[in-house]
Amino acid sequence: MSRTATIDRKTKESEVFVELDLDGTGANTIDTGVPFFDHMLAQLSKHSGIDLVVRTKGDLHIDAHHTVEDTSLAVGQAINQALGDRAGLRRFGDALVPLDECLVQSAVDLSGRPYLVHEEPEIVELIGTYDTTLTKHIWESIVATSQITLHVRVLSGRNAHHIVEAQFKSVARSLRTAIERDPRVVGVPSTKGTLTPQG
Repeated sequence: MSRTATIDRKTKESEVFVELDLDGTGANTIDTGVPFFDHMLAQLSKHSGIDLVVRTKGDLHIDAHHTVEDTSLAVGQAINQALGDRAGLRRFGDALVPLDECLVQSAVDLSGRPYLVHEEPEIVELIGTYDTTLTKHIWESIVATSQITLHVRVLSGRNAHHIVEAQFKSVARSLRTAIERDPRVVGVPSTKGTLTPQG
């Protein structure tokens, strides 16, 4: 059964196209007009094994906020759509990922309940043109539309690039485990019998 999704999201602030395959190899083509964000989405794709195509045209003449937010919402929506009823999956995933001096821990539950816990130290405001305060908002947006629970904790780190990148790599590895098919799981991995948003 194919676990793919295609999302077209259009508002007055942006136009976003996302194509996603949960059973891919991590191949990606990403162009949002925000280079560092492109780099982070490429990390998410590569280390999760999720094939990802993203094309966004946003109001970058204002700033990157709407572009990053709307893209993240569309990526989360695509994950949710591709997961379907979530039957036969491992459901949970966690990862501890180092990047030089930085160490990030993450955990994912494909719960059908959107919830984020995010802890990171204060870092410089800009990486190139990327506003680092958007990182938490990226996770908030993905969580909201993918209907997952996500915990991200930066345990150590001082370089802003490393701190953000290690988060994306860690979440990617957590997702990789959570979305795997588990041959021992019959039906939906929940005693409630559902992992829908109401489950």
